[in-house]
Amino acid sequence: MIENNYLDNQFIIAMPTLTDDNFSRSAIYLCQHNADGALGIVINRKSNMKLKEIFMQMDIPIASRIAAESPVYVGGPVQQERGFVLHTTGEKWAITLPISEVMSLTTSRDIIEAIAKGEGPERYFVALGYAGWGKGQLEKEFLANSWLNTPFGEPILFDTPIDLRWRMAANQIGIDINQLTFGAGHA
Repeated sequence: MIENNYLDNQFIIAMPTLTDDNFSRSAIYLCQHNADGALGIVINRKSNMKLKEIFMQMDIPIASRIAAESPVYVGGPVQQERGFVLHTTGEKWAITLPISEVMSLTTSRDIIEAIAKGEGPERYFVALGYAGWGKGQLEKEFLANSWLNTPFGEPILFDTPIDLRWRMAANQIGIDINQLTFGAGHA
């Protein structure tokens, strides 16, 4: 990896050899990566919750039945009590991190209220928690061959079934992730 070549707005995919329970076979959308560390949202771990449960916990009236039945995902092991909304860029919200021209990350209540009314962003992904790395930590994990990075693909985040996201993110660069092996051979 080239120094100062940050991976914002890309997927990172756990290599088959990564066995950490939090990240095994995970696909993560990197929202922020810089000299201080990285923040990403796991996109292929569904929780047992529906968005209506979050609306009820936050005492937000529900007007959109479609939003109420939307899944909530496990975004990572850090701050799992905190909500993160990945969404298509458009309207401005109180606390938003622009990731790219087409994607943003919002953590403020106003976006959840808008989603409950059916007035939120066109496309959104709600997760509890995030994946975080300290200064230099993610780079060390890349050098240890724990991760593979691929371009962000909106269809993978919003249209691909959850159980296929890990594989499809790797397929974007022509890799069948299930065929990768790293065991040493002996003659």
